[in-house]
Order: sequence, then C-alpha cells, then structure tokens
Amino acid sequence: VQLQASGGGLVQAGGSLKLSCVVSGRTVSNYAIGWFRQAPGKEREFVAAVSRSGVTADYADSLKGRFTVSRDNAKNTVYLQMASLKPEDTAVYYCAAAGSTYGSRTRSLYDYWGQGTQVTVSS
Repeated sequence: VQLQASGGGLVQAGGSLKLSCVVSGRTVSNYAIGWFRQAPGKEREFVAAVSRSGVTADYADSLKGRFTVSRDNAKNTVYLQMASLKPEDTAVYYCAAAGSTYGSRTRSLYDYWGQGTQVTVSS
C-alpha cells in the first residue's frame, strides 16, 4: 500500500488549505486513514482520523471546528480541509493507513505512511 499526500504550501494566517492523500496498491475502503503532523523539534502528533466508511471522524481536541477530514473511496482519496490556519499549524502533514474499521490517535496502530506534505502558515 502506498500513500501520497499533497496539497501543502505557504498560506497566510486565517487562510485555508485542502490536503489530499491518494492511496494505491489496495482499495482505500479497506483502511481507516489518519492524519498526523510534525513540527520542527516536536513529536509527530495526531490531527484527525476517518473510518473506512467515512461516517466516523475523530479530531485532536485543539483542532475541532477548524479541520475536517473526509474521504472519497471511489477516488481512493482522503482529504483534510484546514481552515482558519494559524502559524502554529506549520508542520509536515502525513497521512497513514490502518487495517481497522476506525482510525486511532496512536501512531503505532498505523501500518502504512505517506511521505508528508509541508504546510507553512505565515503570520
């Protein structure tokens, strides 16, 4: 299974970005998908996760209301819509796949990882 994250870039504070994660090698509906991020000098942290069906989503408490995760299984793609971005959202964003019905906040439960996409929010 390969995951390719894209859509990152430079955006001003208050702006929006939509990240995409394309899954290949296996049907994406077999996996729950999580998004994580890692800022320089910090641990990789959970951002959001979506269940196989897309019905159930989970978010880091600090991000609820600003980030939305969704998926289009027909396109083998999962999205992370980010709004009202802040400089502290600057990080490399990763998508990951878990062979479970629901996603998890725990990194070690994910079997496959994408390479990451850089998001930089300027003040």
